[in-house]
Amino acid sequence: MALANPVKFVQEVRAEVSKVVWPSRREVVMTTIMVFIMAAITAIFFSLVDILIRTGLTGVLGYFGS
Repeated sequence: MALANPVKFVQEVRAEVSKVVWPSRREVVMTTIMVFIMAAITAIFFSLVDILIRTGLTGVLGYFGS
């Protein structure tokens, strides 16, 4: 196994990093807002599902339990 030349490695890394297209500040802000909105919608959805399941189980267990 041959060792790579460290100088060549650094040059290749810099060349690859220069190809990266970085998002604009506006894109980052919009993406962050969308993530928070989707997280809130998901939290609300699972909260409603939890309440529905809990109510159903309480009703079934109450019906057969007493």
